[in-house]
Amino acid sequence: MADAAQRLQSLFAQVLDGPLPVRIRAWDGSQAGPPGAPTLVVRNRRALRRLLWKPGELGLARAWVAGDLDIEGDLYATLALLSGLIWERGEDARTLAQALRDPEVRAAVRGLVRLAGSPLPPAPPREETRSPRRHLHTKRTDRRAISHHYDVGNDFYEIVLGPSMVYSCAYWPAPDATLEQAQHDKLELVCRKLDLKPGQRLLDVGCGWGSMAVHAAREHGVSVVGVTLSQEQAAYARKRVADEGLTDMVEIRVQDYRDVRDGPYDAISSIGMAEHVGADRYLEYAATLFDLLRPGGRLLNHQIARRPQRDETAYRVDAFIDSYVFPDGELQPVGSTVALLERAGFEVRDVESIREHYGLTLRRWVARLEADWARAVQLTSPGRARVWRLYMAASALAFERNRIGVNQVLAVRTPESGASGMPLRARTWVVPAAD
Repeated sequence: MADAAQRLQSLFAQVLDGPLPVRIRAWDGSQAGPPGAPTLVVRNRRALRRLLWKPGELGLARAWVAGDLDIEGDLYATLALLSGLIWERGEDARTLAQALRDPEVRAAVRGLVRLAGSPLPPAPPREETRSPRRHLHTKRTDRRAISHHYDVGNDFYEIVLGPSMVYSCAYWPAPDATLEQAQHDKLELVCRKLDLKPGQRLLDVGCGWGSMAVHAAREHGVSVVGVTLSQEQAAYARKRVADEGLTDMVEIRVQDYRDVRDGPYDAISSIGMAEHVGADRYLEYAATLFDLLRPGGRLLNHQIARRPQRDETAYRVDAFIDSYVFPDGELQPVGSTVALLERAGFEVRDVESIREHYGLTLRRWVARLEADWARAVQLTSPGRARVWRLYMAASALAFERNRIGVNQVLAVRTPESGASGMPLRARTWVVPAAD
């Protein structure tokens, strides 16, 4: 066979009711598709078996992680071209069933089956996490999910995140600023929104590698408790605290936020953590943080949000992200987040969308990973490095195209007197570009 690429183009066009927008290079060396377009490399027949046994996003992800599929050319341009087939088309079983009623589609699928060879489904790559019971968000399942994502290795995260070791959206003064400056400005923005003052107590929920805790203690003189479920993060954060000479001001705990009992705190920061809480547990999360604050205390909740669906009952968690990146992660619309914070007793005083900032951040992370690819593979595995490259590049496009967003919600535990302590003119906390 020396025409596999042309056959694939023809068969996929019949199944998808339109031509693929990319070139294909098949395992036999043949190529077909639009001249000059990015190339999808189908390295072996196993890639087809993955797609046939799990049509849609998860099958493509398994083929990518296993190295059965690759991309030659601009990764972002290729994902943009394929987005209508991967994310926007979806995996609705009813849609697939309707398509298969068409005799031409059924014939094309049979052709793909013959081309794929052996009918046995390939085993998922070892990087995939599999659990028969999802989204329980018990303390045990949350620990397991956090470990899957964050205990990949601190050296690997240093490659991706750089010296700041901040794993959340940066705050860019300009697109050509350094990642370190943008992350510094994000941490400073959070501190200013919380109006931190020397001697206050700050709880940093999901403290990661300690960046917020160190910044708040060093720059604003507050006493900080940082909690994380990741043993590797905690060890790294404690060393940073010691190296900065801040052990008398910062305590890092391996602890579930639901087990924190030593309130009240003057302020709470939750930066990129609430995505792990789960929709069914979100009111509990909000109420727990409310109870940990003193009257007049502030919460800064920095969280990724999805766009609301016309039919919320049909919402599906992203299969690739759930299986390979953030097990049990759930995104909610920002309106739902605000409503639940207020149901818990908070007064929401400010909501700031910084969606474009996350696209810039993710592109920098991808560039750092690609620049030190061989070492990243050595520190983890080829599959794990491919997971991170795909998810960060696809996420950058999702933020840029407004498929998802990220918001900082500032809320206050306003006392009965109604004295919130907020300035008469909002956003006095803006961080100057040269600050």
